[in-house]
Amino acid sequence: MARKTIEQRLAQLDAQRATLKARLGKQERANDTRRKVLLGALVLHRLENGRDEEFSRRLSEWLKRELPGFLTRNGDKELFADLLGATATGETQGSTGEAGS
Repeated sequence: MARKTIEQRLAQLDAQRATLKARLGKQERANDTRRKVLLGALVLHRLENGRDEEFSRRLSEWLKRELPGFLTRNGDKELFADLLGATATGETQGSTGEAGS
């Protein structure tokens, strides 16, 4: 059986390294997604079942103020229409600040 040359062994190690880096990146993305889902679930739970009404009200107000500037796609805005009020997808309607009050 012929032994691999040093160059062949280095190439094999480089390929293994690339595979491991890709696997690590995939795991990091999965962890990031899981964190976002769990954080979102907590926020929605507090909005729906919050025992502290003042906190839930302030959280809702904060989301109504911050989400429109954070969400850029109409499809994303539609997902949060229940939180943002009637102007979730109508950008010009919400410019007066009176909608949803």
